Parts: sequence; C-alpha cells; structure tokens
Amino acid sequence: TGNSANQAIELLLQKGVPESHIIFLNLISAPEGIHCVCRRFPDLKIVTSEIDVGLNDEYRVIPGMGEFGDRYFGTDD
Repeated sequence: TGNSANQAIELLLQKGVPESHIIFLNLISAPEGIHCVCRRFPDLKIVTSEIDVGLNDEYRVIPGMGEFGDRYFGTDD
C-alpha cells in the first residue's frame, strides 16, 4: 500500500535527508503503493523491478509473491 515506505521515508526526512536525495528501491510494486508514495513525496525517486496488477481485498499485491515479511520470517498462514 506504500504506508511502510512512507513511514521509512518520513524518518529519513526527520533526520535531515533531503527528499531529492532519497531513492526508494523495491522488488515488486503495486500501482496503489507507487501512487501513495509519489503523492506524498513528489521529489523522491523510485526504482522497482516489477509493477504488478494491483492489490486484493487484503491489500496484498496480486499476483505478487504474498507478504514478503511473512514469507521471510515463516509467519505466513
């Protein structure tokens, strides 16, 4: 959804990093997340390897790989 990215970017800004110096790098994006981040931080650069179709009703990227954190830590259902 872009919310975690927005929180991380906000922390960098609070520490004095200029928005134009921040590059957000991720593997898989949803259009909704990209729009959320770009609306809030228009001078930010985003680098992604893939833009998937969108989000499902549970706010997971589709088709995507599921929730990365859950898969990485083995906490997915």
